[in-house]
Amino acid sequence: MRKNYELEKRKYLISGGALLIVMIYIIRLFTLQVLDSDYKRFADSNAFLKKTIYPSRGMIYDRNGKLLVFNQPAYDLMMVMREIQTFDTLEFCNTINISKEQFDQRIKDVKNKRKNPGYSSYTPQVFMTQLSGKDYGILQEKLYKFPGFYIQNRTIRQYNFATAPNILGNIREVKASEIEKDPYYTPGDYTGDLGVEMSYEKYLRGEKGVEILLRDAHGRVKGRYEDGQYDMSPIAGRNLKLSIDVELQQYADSLMQNKIGAVVAIDPSTGEILAMVSAPSYNPADLIGRERGKNYYKLTKDPYLPLFDRTITATYPPGSTFKPTQGLIGLQEGVITESTSFGCSMGYHVGNFRLGCHSHASPLSVVPAIATSCNAFFCATFRAVVDNKKKYSTVQEGFDKWKDYMVSMGYGYKLGIDLPNESRGLIPNSKYYNKYKTDRWKSLNVVSIAIGQGEIQATPLQIANLAATIANRGYFITPHVVKEIQDTVLPEKYLEKHYPMVDKKYYEIMVEGMAAAVTGGTVRSGAIKDIEMCGKTGTAQNPHGRDHSVFMGFAPKDNPKIAICVYVPNAGFGATFGVPIGSLIIEKYLKGYIPEERKWIETNMFNANTLIYNNYRK
Repeated sequence: MRKNYELEKRKYLISGGALLIVMIYIIRLFTLQVLDSDYKRFADSNAFLKKTIYPSRGMIYDRNGKLLVFNQPAYDLMMVMREIQTFDTLEFCNTINISKEQFDQRIKDVKNKRKNPGYSSYTPQVFMTQLSGKDYGILQEKLYKFPGFYIQNRTIRQYNFATAPNILGNIREVKASEIEKDPYYTPGDYTGDLGVEMSYEKYLRGEKGVEILLRDAHGRVKGRYEDGQYDMSPIAGRNLKLSIDVELQQYADSLMQNKIGAVVAIDPSTGEILAMVSAPSYNPADLIGRERGKNYYKLTKDPYLPLFDRTITATYPPGSTFKPTQGLIGLQEGVITESTSFGCSMGYHVGNFRLGCHSHASPLSVVPAIATSCNAFFCATFRAVVDNKKKYSTVQEGFDKWKDYMVSMGYGYKLGIDLPNESRGLIPNSKYYNKYKTDRWKSLNVVSIAIGQGEIQATPLQIANLAATIANRGYFITPHVVKEIQDTVLPEKYLEKHYPMVDKKYYEIMVEGMAAAVTGGTVRSGAIKDIEMCGKTGTAQNPHGRDHSVFMGFAPKDNPKIAICVYVPNAGFGATFGVPIGSLIIEKYLKGYIPEERKWIETNMFNANTLIYNNYRK
């Protein structure tokens, strides 16, 4: 019998086709069930409802153990889109106090994968956050009427004190970009916003738990899967103990009422922030609950910018608080000694150049120059440093060495405080002036920076850090607001000492000068009975209005416990506001009270209002 080769070819072709189809199905099934996590998630979700159990966020205490921030119950309304059935939409809207238009828009937003990345009709989605206790109670009774919706228990923050929002921060709902960056988050989760809530978010947030519920073919919950064998309990966030003294913080708040400005107080021996006030301020409780958005909008529209942290984000000319740095550099560079004197005929005069000063004895050496805040002494010292031809071939070379000194003292770069949005300030280098003043500029062209004017910009934190460095006789520890993290060692950077490029012996001279400023110089109005305080005033020129009132100081002189900067823009002389506010805060911290003979100063500061002078609002 003759073999039919055409039939034989057709058999192989059909077999090959069938095998190819089988292989395609096998590959597709393998892709769906093994490689494609979405399919696995959707398949699991048909049988299981994985309910997230949110951890308790870590609590926050002050340095003395007083509870600042804790948690209270909150309720989010969740939905699983695939399980939603026909229900009375109007009754639903009336129950939770929203309009039908708001309901429709929310459903639309949930389904929008651009606004809601990772959306799935099988998985729980947030419909509404932070229901009030009243709304929760009403809805709970009617929830059976609205299939596909359920309540998710959460917590929100509560505050024991209406202070320190710039330190504490707040929490808000996560953004889509944050969800993409961190798999911890899902839509509707909360995250830290500003303050320690933001910078210590990973410590505070804890770890989520999960409860796995079994569902039937109709999506109805039948109970816990395997009696909860595979459930995971949440792990609470870690508690923080801050370095701030909440009573001192509140006292500084009171002194800064109706003022724009900043107060930064530091324990010099540890770098711990004792108080940090940005004025005007606001109540951190305003940014919790359903009214958060409305209150936040009001704060953004406030012309005095209460959300702007003037302690670490604002930069100002440091004025005469800058002068000790110039004395230190001059002594270290050998261009002056403790006995070197410069004359001052009511200012620094060279040829046609005139830079004014105030009446005081002349000539002066460095200690009385600090005490009386002599402009001429520090201008002459600055020029002797950068024009020193024995050491530097050009003014640019000498100037860059000067900048190195300033950077080592904590200026011109971020100090590294454990809060977001710190500014670096400005200490120019020679390239800066080569660009703006041509490469033929001289020290006389920039001499105003010697007294903290010109291009110099610093944060109140940097000025307070200088006070702490002088108090320590030549070192500082990076300022920080967190003293302890539960079950965790504080980062090493907040424990190590930083030594500027100046010998310790020269800091002793600055201490003597600042002590003399209190006993008989520009800070004498701030002297405290039985406490030897060291201080330095600053009256920083302001092209936008009245001068800025500045003070930095520390006490006691020996074994200092507190260093401080007070900066009140558009408030006049340093002795007008900076000195009284600074000395009151120091006395309150060291004594615990203000004596009767100084109560009148306290009352004046409580009642004073500098807002009327502020055209320059930062």
